[in-house]
Amino acid sequence: MTRADGPRVPSPAGPAWSRWLGRLLAHGVWATQVTGAHHVPRTGPVLLAANHTGLVDGPLLAGVAPRPTHILVKEEMFTGPVGLVLRAAGQIPVDRDGGRTALTVALGVLRRGGVVGIFPEGNRGRGDAASARAGIAWLALNGHAPVVPVALLGTRRTGESVGHVPGLRRPLVAEFGPPVVVERAPGTSGRAALVDANEAVRAALSDVVARAVARTGLVLPTDDPNRERA
Repeated sequence: MTRADGPRVPSPAGPAWSRWLGRLLAHGVWATQVTGAHHVPRTGPVLLAANHTGLVDGPLLAGVAPRPTHILVKEEMFTGPVGLVLRAAGQIPVDRDGGRTALTVALGVLRRGGVVGIFPEGNRGRGDAASARAGIAWLALNGHAPVVPVALLGTRRTGESVGHVPGLRRPLVAEFGPPVVVERAPGTSGRAALVDANEAVRAALSDVVARAVARTGLVLPTDDPNRERA
């Protein structure tokens, strides 16, 4: 771990090696089609905002991103052997206090010019980006980072559990959209700027997901196991 402007942030060495593990999964275990990766800026802070339907969205995002990426992962995953790998890979646990610690750590990554991946929907579900939590908007505004929306398709099909692992050579899709730049306009309150930024990111993510579905024919799951169980 290193320190940048106060928060403790993971070393960039983790995503540098784990990216290759992600690539092995994306293209060796599964058959992933990647489109639009050129939209990710080659240097400087960047946020990758991906939709979320299944368990393997995190490693898939790490494997298809053109730059090493620190991804926010729920803290429950940081146990046992999986937890050891996640920490070594430089991923960021999202804690139970609402994610404040995770956002602080992610901001440190952005301030040193790194890439942070986040799932704005929060939980695995339908993946249509019908809603988004404000964490990514806060990071974009405070980290002065463009947000690149990423559509991930095929990691979960209708009827499969949110913990399902796709079988060998399942077709998957990762489509990157144009970056979204959000700023606080002069005279705008912090709350209003956050609301506007969050909606801009959500709309961009929803749009790239819809385009990816239309282009590939690979549809989103129609069920949301988390919501139905609740």
